[in-house]
Amino acid sequence: MEKTEKKLLQGLKTAMQAELAGHYFYKNAAEATSDPQGKETFRRMAQEEMGHFKYLQHQYKNLVEKGAYDLERALATNSYRHAAHPIFTREIRKRIKDSHFEISALTIGLKLELDAMRFYRARAEEAEEPEVKAFYQELAEWEEDHYRAFEKELESLKEEYFEANNFVPM
Repeated sequence: MEKTEKKLLQGLKTAMQAELAGHYFYKNAAEATSDPQGKETFRRMAQEEMGHFKYLQHQYKNLVEKGAYDLERALATNSYRHAAHPIFTREIRKRIKDSHFEISALTIGLKLELDAMRFYRARAEEAEEPEVKAFYQELAEWEEDHYRAFEKELESLKEEYFEANNFVPM
């Protein structure tokens, strides 16, 4: 196995681990939040992360068995591409003081999506083949959609959350 192929396989392994971690995080967040809209959004995010995992797993297998990416296979065509905004119902504002879990979940989700986006962008920049570059750019765009939705929701809630809990924003 050549050095480039090993690097590609390692990159796919890292990406699969991240997608699987995201899946379980969002699955747990869906189970833990009492907000029905948040529950549905996190459930869909968990499904999408699993779709990404399976897609990357397929690419890994194809690379091992055939020495190339399967660029004919689309990335989860029926996935929930955009995280909903708002993620939570308006009711969350009524109980914002006690919404520690939801604010934490948004913050962690934001970090997960940012890390994934950066990882895929770096892989796209390293790619020599235009198709592989496009493959990673598409993954980065999907993660950026999630990142933007989480960022928007967190921005809309954090001041109220800080005020309600007498926190001083950093």
